[in-house]
Amino acid sequence: MNKRQLLTAFFIGSALIWQSCGDAKQKGAGAQAPAERVVPVTTAIASQEIVTGNITYPASVVPLNETELRAEVNGYITNIYVADGASVSKGQKLYEIDGIRYTAAVEQAKASLNIAQANYDRVKRDLGRYEKLAQQDAIAKQTLDNAKTDLANQEAQVLSAKAALTTANTNLARSVIKAPFSGTVGISQVRSGALVSAGTTLLNTISSVDPIAVEIQVNEKDLSQFTALKNKQSSSAISLTLPDGTTYSAHGTIHTLDRAIDPQTGTLKVRASFPNPNKNLIPGMNLSLNIKRESATEELVVPYKAVMEQLGVFNVYVVNDSSKAEIRHVELGIKVDENVVIKKGISAGEKVITDGVMNVQPGVKVTENTGTENGAAPKKG
Repeated sequence: MNKRQLLTAFFIGSALIWQSCGDAKQKGAGAQAPAERVVPVTTAIASQEIVTGNITYPASVVPLNETELRAEVNGYITNIYVADGASVSKGQKLYEIDGIRYTAAVEQAKASLNIAQANYDRVKRDLGRYEKLAQQDAIAKQTLDNAKTDLANQEAQVLSAKAALTTANTNLARSVIKAPFSGTVGISQVRSGALVSAGTTLLNTISSVDPIAVEIQVNEKDLSQFTALKNKQSSSAISLTLPDGTTYSAHGTIHTLDRAIDPQTGTLKVRASFPNPNKNLIPGMNLSLNIKRESATEELVVPYKAVMEQLGVFNVYVVNDSSKAEIRHVELGIKVDENVVIKKGISAGEKVITDGVMNVQPGVKVTENTGTENGAAPKKG
């Protein structure tokens, strides 16, 4: 190989080495660490203010008065005076059980009482005559004593006959079942001709409908508030939200506080009374009872949509000083329009995430878009 060929080979090898180094640098530059993930969110600032809002309790409708109507005597149903679901007045006839035997029993008891009374009168007259004879020592003392015993026996017979007549009259009266109070009856459990047994056969159920009660369970910590409401009897503070989300037209008052707190749950049963002229509130209905309350001092408020709930646990995402999302467990107070009071978990001035929460995880970096959400929504008047 001559000198020229050696130089040519040297330059070609150098070029290949240079190109190889350049490719390696390019590959190295392309393998740099990926950029940190940043999630755009909307935030609001937790603020403090005097709030007026509702505390909401799950509730159910129950009658203020309700009782089962059962047969009190044996026999066959001969008359049903009301239709299923009808409104009835106190004392109105509802059912009648065959009363022939009970009418006959009354007549028999009357006759027995008359006989007992007649025997008593006879023995009493005899005793009067024997007492006069005894004063003249014209009768044996034994005869007088026997007459006194006979009078006592006949007096007892009269009392027994009167008791039997009372029982017969009671059974006759109980053969007609009347409404114990004004209300609404349900669907009849028997039909005409049915054989019923005293104290066993259920005929129907009657319940009062106007007014009607709504029942809730209250934490023992809130007992003083409900005691004050009962004493004040202010109807404007208690309202209902119906199952379809609408507000019931009438307000209520606290009717009854149960006698004792349940030691297992630490709650007390409370009943509120509501007018129900149109029967829109039906026993067994599930709805929400709202208690209006104004805070005595400023409370911490955030938009309600910032709150996440899972299995009864409430959380919010807070943006920390490093612009990273931090999850906090919070305790809620009353709901105020679109906002909610936070009792525990965050502090005034902290930023909570209101929109974009679905894309956020603890520790992820966020970019804030406060916009019109910079602060909790103003309280409505």
